[in-house]
Amino acid sequence: MPTTTASQSHARRLIGTVVSTKMAKTIVVRVERRVQHPKYGKTYTVSRKFKAHDERAQAHMGDVVEVEETRPLSADKRWRYVRTVTPAVA
Repeated sequence: MPTTTASQSHARRLIGTVVSTKMAKTIVVRVERRVQHPKYGKTYTVSRKFKAHDERAQAHMGDVVEVEETRPLSADKRWRYVRTVTPAVA
């Protein structure tokens, strides 16, 4: 039986843009994805917003960040901030 020293997380990870940092320890991340219309074939953008836990307030408005799914932290917060992929342009 093989033993592993590092545990791998199988939680979903998403990349999106920070659209709000007005709450304490919480950021709002907009995740966009491109979908194709089933009948007409046109490609369009669908976006969805997620609230994520940011303990140290490291993310800023406009940053492209990675968030990971976690246990429920509040009534509508089920994601946590992992890292900043691209910082916002000043």
